[in-house]
Amino acid sequence: MIGAEVLSPQSLTLGWLIYLPVVIWAICRAPWVELFTDRRRQHLLFGTVFALFMLWLVRRDFDTGVSYHFIGMTAVTLLLDWPLAIVGGLVAQAGLVLLGRQDLDAAGVNGALFILLPVLVTECCAILVERAQPRNPFVYIFVSGFFAAALSALLCLLLALTLLWWDELFAMPYWLEDFIGYLWLIIFPEAFINGMIISALVVFSPEWLETFNRTRYLSAPWNDDDPKS
Repeated sequence: MIGAEVLSPQSLTLGWLIYLPVVIWAICRAPWVELFTDRRRQHLLFGTVFALFMLWLVRRDFDTGVSYHFIGMTAVTLLLDWPLAIVGGLVAQAGLVLLGRQDLDAAGVNGALFILLPVLVTECCAILVERAQPRNPFVYIFVSGFFAAALSALLCLLLALTLLWWDELFAMPYWLEDFIGYLWLIIFPEAFINGMIISALVVFSPEWLETFNRTRYLSAPWNDDDPKS
């Protein structure tokens, strides 16, 4: 998470220009009718927003104007699908702003980096998995869960560092070339948290996952095409 003091006015404006239209699009595409009539979906949405809010509160603030916390948007996207995932992330982010834990001016940049980007990466991975139509649920777990979360964390870090370097308001460390080694300490926990959540949901409550094809993944072996039958 990036503070407004280390971002230029141009970057702050660009962040809002990217974030706001996508949020409006997600609100228009969200299944509000199904959400209002399905209490299970309501509970999932409210519980997800609360979990995101608590996860983002557990963070490490640095004096330089940046903060580190886990993202968690990969599991949210697979659980709610991308429109409600963006809406849920927006509500959780608004809670941080109201508590003074995030700058309102930088909410556009932070939303674009740590909400929209992970949702986009996860959605692309889920679409690729669906096009391949695998029957093994471990493909869904590892590609859409573990890999998508790891890739999201990597891209978020690289784009955030690039933005800070471009604005030249953040004191970049002289050991930046050694930062590659520390990436694993950030990427692996992000992948592990999201992957374990998705694994548990696939095993115990697959009907909660909007992006999980239960008909294909959980079909009985005797439903497969058998030339002997």
